[in-house]
Amino acid sequence: MTNSTVLYPEWFTADELYLFGEGRYFRAYQKLGAHLAQVDGQEGVHFAVWAPNAHYVAVIGSFNGWKVGASPLHAVGASGIWAGFIPNIQSGAVYKYHIQSRHSGYKVDKADPYAFYAEVPSKTASVVHSLENDWNDQKWMATRKERNSLRAPHSVYEVHLGSWRRTADGFRPLSYRELAVELVQYLVEMNFTHVEFMPIMEHPYDGSWGYQSTGYFAPTSRYGTPQDFMYLVDCLHQNGIGVILDWVPSHFPTDEHGLGYFDGTHLYEHQDPRKGFHPDWKSSIFNYGRNEVRAFLISSALFWFDYYHIDGIRVDAVASMLYLDYSRQDGQWIPNQYGGNENLEAIAFLRDLNQAIYEGYPDIQMTAEESTAWAMVSRPTYIGGLGFGMKWDMGWMHDTLQYFSKDPIYRLYHHNKLTFRGLYAYNENFVLPLSHDEVVHGKGSLINKMTGDEWQQFANLRLLFMYMWALPAKKLLFMGGEIAQRPEWNHRASLEWFVTDVSLFHKGVQALVRDLNRFYKEEPAMHELDFDPEGFNWVDANDASNSALSFLRSGESNGDYILCVFNFTPIPRLGYRVGVPRSGIWAEVLNSDADLYKGSGMGNLGSKVAESIPHNGYAHSLNLTLPPLSGVFFKNVPS
Repeated sequence: MTNSTVLYPEWFTADELYLFGEGRYFRAYQKLGAHLAQVDGQEGVHFAVWAPNAHYVAVIGSFNGWKVGASPLHAVGASGIWAGFIPNIQSGAVYKYHIQSRHSGYKVDKADPYAFYAEVPSKTASVVHSLENDWNDQKWMATRKERNSLRAPHSVYEVHLGSWRRTADGFRPLSYRELAVELVQYLVEMNFTHVEFMPIMEHPYDGSWGYQSTGYFAPTSRYGTPQDFMYLVDCLHQNGIGVILDWVPSHFPTDEHGLGYFDGTHLYEHQDPRKGFHPDWKSSIFNYGRNEVRAFLISSALFWFDYYHIDGIRVDAVASMLYLDYSRQDGQWIPNQYGGNENLEAIAFLRDLNQAIYEGYPDIQMTAEESTAWAMVSRPTYIGGLGFGMKWDMGWMHDTLQYFSKDPIYRLYHHNKLTFRGLYAYNENFVLPLSHDEVVHGKGSLINKMTGDEWQQFANLRLLFMYMWALPAKKLLFMGGEIAQRPEWNHRASLEWFVTDVSLFHKGVQALVRDLNRFYKEEPAMHELDFDPEGFNWVDANDASNSALSFLRSGESNGDYILCVFNFTPIPRLGYRVGVPRSGIWAEVLNSDADLYKGSGMGNLGSKVAESIPHNGYAHSLNLTLPPLSGVFFKNVPS
């Protein structure tokens, strides 16, 4: 049996090679990497890798005893690609590329940048693998345009697969197929519309949480095979849950088997560390000005839509890409050609990325984690935007958590932390994020950020969620927040699920999140016009002396109004008058202080009748009881 390599020139078309060199071959994974193929009647694998500064490239692996000279590849013209067909290799074969550089005698064994599967870390080789799969999510795929619309409800549950829930003995995380039962069931019970997975692309170090990726086309083998992950996505779709993947085109780790110094040169990264090395994460920054690197990254993003049926991508650390001086001091960065700090190459890449994704998949959403005031992040490229569908509202998160950390006696002096968002709420299509970043590195869990004694802490957290779900924006909550877990998130351990069995306080928070999600999904007024100022009206934004807020939400599908009223102090407000736009009965539809949620049980006896007493600019008003540290929603009942 032979493993000698033969050049198969028909593998690449001239157009594909041209487009790859131009940075416009956006499905480069179709030809680069390892592909099971048949040549002249022989079954085997076609390998292709981009290494333009190599003088020798060979495939080494389990099929040739890892011998450097057994299976050399051949240069494909002047493309910089080395390729060849090796017969008698089957799915499951383990391999790397042995690369000898033209420079300084550098030799290295590299994992395949385009591999579809990898060995379980801490092993680092790539694995030949087919991506054939039988899908059963046709109904979801046919309707996801409506489900992913900017007018649809988006209540996203952010999950780290390795620590959401572990086996009973705690020794290992659940597999993709185990999650397809337990996680899917939980998401359905909790009424979330989407799940966002922290990066599942292959990565060498558990402690990076996936944000130091080496396998941009491979779901991590920690939890199973590519088909196992497809099964998880399929099950989520069959149960009405959209899937968003966290994706990291901003930087990559320096592990020797990865992308760094790939062919003895700085191929994927900038050579100058002022552009090519990230000081915060000690990682390499992609060279967005290099055509083949842009093709690699955009191909990676499209790949997950093409083969894994995902419904959206959240792009990590966009701010670090946009600014040349991000996290750098004077003298540590290089201005652009106009003397500014904008990374023009990264900006062009992001626009190309979003255009390519939306052109192929207009029924998905691209979301930016962008923490600055960069303009038009979620606006179309043809008017000068970056082309994302949505953007995380990091300013809201910081302001709101700072506000909730204040003792209520001082909150009247910080009322603007709540109202400031109104000045920019419609500048972008915002997602309100309470993400993993807020519950690690000594920042404390959400419940421990709340001020007061135990009762007040839980009341504050319920109030926070009521306020968050009422505001015009999509929602994202990191796992554990919905059960008010006290310890910070630990990627090595399961969430503390037992707390909902031993404490009614924790169970009450979980029940409230469940009911908020249901209400948010069922009421068009709460989601249809999240990005349109017509869907939001202040009733009273200025009652700082009582630390109270009230506003109306409305939609287009029907004429319903939802009145949202908040008391940010532990003092009940009796006889609190709020103006309303309609007469008749206003039903109390959700109250975070209800007994069900382990509140004090104060409320408005189920409903209030509007009185013909003008208030807050309206002809009618309600005489309300505002429970302590609470949010209360009312809905006008047609007479």
